[in-house]
Amino acid sequence: MRYSLPWKTASVVGIGVSNRTLIDFLVDHGVSVTARDKKTIEQMGDTADALRAMGVSLVCGDGYLDGICDEVIFRSPGIRFDIPQFTQAVERGSVLTSEMELFLELTPATVIGITGSDGKTTTATLTAELLRQAGKHVYLGGNIGTPLLQYVEQMTPDDYAVVELSSFQLHTMIRSPHIAAVTNLSPNHLDYHRDMDEYVEAKTNIFRHPVNRRTVLNAANERSLPLASLVRPEAQTVWF
Repeated sequence: MRYSLPWKTASVVGIGVSNRTLIDFLVDHGVSVTARDKKTIEQMGDTADALRAMGVSLVCGDGYLDGICDEVIFRSPGIRFDIPQFTQAVERGSVLTSEMELFLELTPATVIGITGSDGKTTTATLTAELLRQAGKHVYLGGNIGTPLLQYVEQMTPDDYAVVELSSFQLHTMIRSPHIAAVTNLSPNHLDYHRDMDEYVEAKTNIFRHPVNRRTVLNAANERSLPLASLVRPEAQTVWF
């Protein structure tokens, strides 16, 4: 299925692996892209040349966020959503989102999201393998390393996408996977999050929004117990 995107201009902030895939996707769908990164043009080397060859504008170095005002801004998960440049752009009408949020919006597949402080990669990998053994067509990606946006137009409603999601990715999400699992919660990434409350709040975005219909929680993890009260009323809570 070929998607039509609603934006004419976009800024992609942070040129990592997932955002390179995102840039390719946006350009292929007729969006005028500005790629922004704190690295200098010289530090980016061949990547800068490749992006320019695609028609992508580059804003790099210390002022890489100056004047950001595109219709949509895709932030790298490692950059906080509430820095002044983003806040001001949103006040001017920009939409702030991410590659993973776009994937969740577009994919027709059943999405199983895995998060937690420990065990995300193992749980996501085992979940994908169990589904494959059951004869399902499965895509595995997210924070685990494979950007799934590049496959979204190949996916069907019969497919499954198993995605590992970090608190960085979940921080601003307003759409949840169909099925969510939180392996456990313990203090983590507090150099990025303001405190433990914010960290846990970010994690809860994996199940608090449409279209979640089932949430799997850890009954042996004390910090996970209060999460059940936040699960959507129409969704099922399963304990392990």
